Amino acid sequence: MLDKILHDAKPKMDQAIEHLRDDLRTIRTGRATASLVDDVTVAYYGNSTPLKQVASITTPDSNLISIQPWDKNILGDIENAIRNANLGFNPINDGHQVRIVLPPLTEERRKEFAKSVNQKAEVTRILLRNIRKEAWDKVQAGQKVGELTEDDRYRGEDRLNRLIDDFNKEVDEIVKQKDKEIMTI
Repeated sequence: MLDKILHDAKPKMDQAIEHLRDDLRTIRTGRATASLVDDVTVAYYGNSTPLKQVASITTPDSNLISIQPWDKNILGDIENAIRNANLGFNPINDGHQVRIVLPPLTEERRKEFAKSVNQKAEVTRILLRNIRKEAWDKVQAGQKVGELTEDDRYRGEDRLNRLIDDFNKEVDEIVKQKDKEIMTI
């Protein structure tokens, strides 16, 4: 039973880490990346559709994002969607594509992004602790009903603590790498 509890907790923790990585992809690091606008939703024939499903998004330059829609009739919709997404971008519609020129980041803005990264990391750490607590509660309940021995409980506590330490180290490494990207000029 102990192995099952730990086996069930690990994928949830992996999912929390993957969610953190996805969140951090949307934070600007000074270079243009398609992930900055991938999930912007565009009103496409009455449906809200992610931008990456209606257009080709490229980064021909380190400070330029080019969005080439497959249907030229939605250029205005794409432009409005980017403006309404509150990303701080000013899209330029030239009749064939939408271009976004990214201004260079100021030191103050870089610090704001770094602070945001740390906030997202803390949310992930809290989520990991909650998953650990849930697993620990199952271990304790298993001991109360007699499915686990006291030795199993101590072993489970040790393994849960090692698991949470490994995941916290991974969060720290992800944050360290993202901070380095943000602060690099």
